[in-house]
Amino acid sequence: MSIPDIKHSPPYYAVIFSSRLNQDAGQDYQQMAQKMEALASTQDGYLAMESVRQPDGRGITVSYWKDSESIQVWKQNLDHLMAQEMGREQWYQQYSVSVSRVERQYGFQQSNEI
Repeated sequence: MSIPDIKHSPPYYAVIFSSRLNQDAGQDYQQMAQKMEALASTQDGYLAMESVRQPDGRGITVSYWKDSESIQVWKQNLDHLMAQEMGREQWYQQYSVSVSRVERQYGFQQSNEI
């Protein structure tokens, strides 16, 4: 997993999607996840996304948005609504969504210089 390069200064928003896939989620799930990530990246207000998934099906995806209005527009996107329905019917045992306002951002990167 790479750390997203968010060029927008705080405040901004993070949508945290935590989930557990059922055993039947397969290649069709992966294809839809890639499609949704590509679609989200074209939306006004989108900043970045990062995602990880464990072998047991637990995963987390965090998407970053300029403002809460951008999140609402994305939530109502027709393709996204279809993917949400398919997720509930076919792929997820459970999921939760949290929306947070990012007030501060800082980090560290080790130099490779010798």
